[in-house]
Amino acid sequence: MKKEYSSIPNSMKDMETYGFSWMDFITAIPSPLFLVTTYKSNGKPNACLQSWACFNGSPNGFYAILSSVNKSGHLYKSITERKEAVLNFPSADWYDRCLDTIRNNKFENDEIAMSGLTSQPASIVDAPFINECFLNLECRYLWEREIIEESTHVLMCLEVVNICIDETYLDEKLKGRYGDTGYLYNVHYPINPENFTGKSHDWIATLHKKRDMGEY
Repeated sequence: MKKEYSSIPNSMKDMETYGFSWMDFITAIPSPLFLVTTYKSNGKPNACLQSWACFNGSPNGFYAILSSVNKSGHLYKSITERKEAVLNFPSADWYDRCLDTIRNNKFENDEIAMSGLTSQPASIVDAPFINECFLNLECRYLWEREIIEESTHVLMCLEVVNICIDETYLDEKLKGRYGDTGYLYNVHYPINPENFTGKSHDWIATLHKKRDMGEY
C-alpha cells in the first residue's frame, strides 16, 4: 500500500530541518558528493563540501547545475568574484578530510591544507584542485537563479572546461568510477514518518553497477 504526503506529517512537525524541506527527508533521493574549490579574495584556497547537483551535457558543452548554493557563504562570494571553480570528487578514503574543511571554514584559512589535503593550480581556470580527489572538473561560472524569490540559496550553472581524472579510475577493470572506491553520494536523513521518533542519520553511499544494458 502506498502512503501519500502533501503536508508535513505530525511526527515531523517539531523536527529541525536546517533549512531543508520536510520532503527532502521522506524522499531521501541521493545526490553526488564533491568538494568545490576556489580562491578567496585574499588569495587563500576555499573549499566547500557540496551535494544537491546534477550534470548535463549537450553537443554544445557539459554543465554542472548546483541547486543549493548559500548566498551568504564563502563559496558563493568567491565564485561570483572569480567566476571560476573546480569540482573535486573524493573516494570514501578521503571523505573525512574533505569533511574537515567545514571545521576549517574561516576566511583567513587555507581550508585545503588545514584539512590535510594538498592542492595545486588548475590547468585552465584560476582555482585550485585537490590532488587526492580522483576526478577534478575545472569550471567557469555561467549564471545563477533563485528558485523562489528572495531565497537564501541559488541554483548555479557552471560550464565544465577541463577534466582531470586518475587513469586507474578510467579503467573499469581497475578502480573504475563506481563501487567502494568511486563516486560518493549524500543520502540525506532518510525518514519513515510512520514511526519517526525525532532522530535520524545522514549517510554517504557508493554506487554499484547492476546490469549491462548493452552497447550503443
